[in-house]
Amino acid sequence: MSKTTSRRNLLAILTITLLTPPTASQKNTKRGIAYLGDTHSADNNLLLSTNTPLSWYYNWSPNPASQQIPSESLAFAPLIHGLDEASSSSVSSAINSLPSSSTHLLSFNEPDGTTSSGGSSISPSDAARSYIDHIVPYRTSSRKWSISHPSTTGSPNGLDWLRQFNASCYDIDGENGCPTDFIAAHWYGNFDGLAAWLGTLDEFYNKNQSRETPLKIWVTELALPQQDAEATVSMMNQSLPFLDGLDYVEKYAWFGAFRTGDANEWTGDAVALFDNGGGLTELGALYMGGEASGYKEGQKGEGASAGAVLRVNGALLACMAVFLVMCM
Repeated sequence: MSKTTSRRNLLAILTITLLTPPTASQKNTKRGIAYLGDTHSADNNLLLSTNTPLSWYYNWSPNPASQQIPSESLAFAPLIHGLDEASSSSVSSAINSLPSSSTHLLSFNEPDGTTSSGGSSISPSDAARSYIDHIVPYRTSSRKWSISHPSTTGSPNGLDWLRQFNASCYDIDGENGCPTDFIAAHWYGNFDGLAAWLGTLDEFYNKNQSRETPLKIWVTELALPQQDAEATVSMMNQSLPFLDGLDYVEKYAWFGAFRTGDANEWTGDAVALFDNGGGLTELGALYMGGEASGYKEGQKGEGASAGAVLRVNGALLACMAVFLVMCM
């Protein structure tokens, strides 16, 4: 091989290496975020940085936050919030126009809750009728969506609502009821309560039913409200390994992908992943995988987009190419 050929090969290898964007090798297939649309680009870039453990998100909407979270970064799970959205042709069109990385559809947000608290406030019988008429057909559409049962509050009222919903489903369709592919759950409280609520849902849907394949649970909202930072970090430290190790939990999302000043009064600001200056809180660093994954308290996003990374790599390539030629 001539020296000229050798130099060309080395330069080709160098070019491919430097122009290939970094990949996220640390993604946790379960971990995601309940996303409120943080407009701070640096915060979003940190959430989507190279070693992010995040793999999915949802935003209580059928429409993704494409400007903040590119579709190739995290998988998006659309939500049909209430009855009006379920029967809307524009919502159906938006859902079926999503990229192929979107495969799971959430239905009816906290129907046992009030609209003032973000719930959809739907009676079990009305929800059952709409679910059968408008949600179930997504399973056999050209996309073949996996659909969830409504996500109730993690309270006795939530469980009672699900029982009534299930009964109404079989009143309408005695053979099939309201078929579902996975269960969506919310939990705001301590770790012991989380473990008990998930056990209750597993018993209700799996152990008390004759299913060939047990249904998986997605914990789409998770937080410890109205507590201080120390208690919240302690709850997360217990919850993350528990959820990661629980076979019937398929996904989970922390409620708090925002800055402390943007937290609502009910949750309190200890649930936030970012402080008011855009640095990771202790909780945020923990959720992002900690120092083992390259994240620490106070760390801020650099504001570098993928294009900026490529521009930096291009400049680095030029410098290294000159250096390589000089050495040869």
